[in-house]
Amino acid sequence: MNGNDTICALATAPGGAIGIIRVSGSKAFDAVSAISTLRCDQCQPNTIHFTHIMEGTETVDEVLVSIFRAPHSYTGENSVEISCHGSRYILNKVLALLIENGCRMAHPGEYTMRAYLNGKLDLSQAEAVADLIASSNKATHDIAINQLRGHFSSELKDLRDQLLKLTSLIELELDFSDHEDLEFADRGELLALAQTIDAHITRLASTFEAGEALKQGIPVAIVGKTNVGKSTLLNQLVDDERAIVSDIHGTTRDTIEETMDINGVQFRFIDTAGIRETNDKVEQIGIERSIKAIKQARIVIWLLDQQPTSSEQNEMSELSKGKRCIYVQNKADLIDTNKFKPFITPLSVISAKTGEGILELKMHIYEETRHAGLISNANDIIVTNVRHYDALVHAHENLQRVLDGLHQQQSGELLAEDLHLVLSDLAEITGEGQITPQETLNNIFSHFCVGK
Repeated sequence: MNGNDTICALATAPGGAIGIIRVSGSKAFDAVSAISTLRCDQCQPNTIHFTHIMEGTETVDEVLVSIFRAPHSYTGENSVEISCHGSRYILNKVLALLIENGCRMAHPGEYTMRAYLNGKLDLSQAEAVADLIASSNKATHDIAINQLRGHFSSELKDLRDQLLKLTSLIELELDFSDHEDLEFADRGELLALAQTIDAHITRLASTFEAGEALKQGIPVAIVGKTNVGKSTLLNQLVDDERAIVSDIHGTTRDTIEETMDINGVQFRFIDTAGIRETNDKVEQIGIERSIKAIKQARIVIWLLDQQPTSSEQNEMSELSKGKRCIYVQNKADLIDTNKFKPFITPLSVISAKTGEGILELKMHIYEETRHAGLISNANDIIVTNVRHYDALVHAHENLQRVLDGLHQQQSGELLAEDLHLVLSDLAEITGEGQITPQETLNNIFSHFCVGK
């Protein structure tokens, strides 16, 4: 990627009524002026103009052109957005004309990379652009938009400022090491500050598990004995005939997954094979996968159609130890609910066949997820990027050495070295205060779509 080139690309999906072509770089105004009846360099910034795209004396299209002058554009460079009609022929012709007049096609993510290099975004905000485009529900959208607005960056900046204060005090003492009577900071105060910083870093890192679950879909396992209605419940929850329903015991031999949104949060429902004693080797494999699905799930729905025995209750408790469990009595259309003695409360009562109680069950699932800490408030900072998580873990490890050093009264030289490592770890997230290797940048931005 040559930052001196003027680049162009289609910024909208093909096939729509309108297509937008982005042009960015020092010669953006010249290139667009050369193919249109508009003199872009004479236009006021942040204005939109009607013009014609021309190939010689022939009109290619009537378009709207938006003018952005550096540094007040997405990339921080002179930029033009051409809104054309969505015909593939028109869009390809306009791109070809731009290339003939000094532009080149942009690489994936090159616009956002230029925004980063020109100081319009830090690395974490740049990655949030990709997350925002990929967001499939309100929860992931809110996380991405908060990161794009700089909430995460702001918290990291506060942490770095505190670390710089800590580092400066220690290095100041090193500069005056010949004067043993001089002490610029009480070791107890330094220890308290380092502990506060470490608590913030640990809290941020701890959100990654919830962030990953929200991004991939919170796994919910539907488990129970054979023929209790697990597949029927899955079909009701996702409002689709996703799983085969039969009166024959052991119909479901493998796990079946389907996703759906509840209150803007994506859930991944997993229908499992019925748990029972069997000599069928294929069914045994299915039951083993059911147990594996329980271990991987964040929420477990135990579906019942009769009063469980004491041994069955113990088995359920053992299999779902450490999980948020929802116990559901099915077949309310067939069973007298007054004769069903709940062994745990609250007990949801539904009919997977008729749909009775399904809406209430969905709300129960959502509330259990919220109580488990997997659903955040709109302004909460949630880490969803594994690169950010790794950097926070390394920062915590290096800061632990600082804390150990303060407890052991280590020399300022060793403390300062570990503090610089912590600063470097946090800087890796935003790309500020250090030179990020070109391979890291290319890896981040290569996953973007062309036009971003």
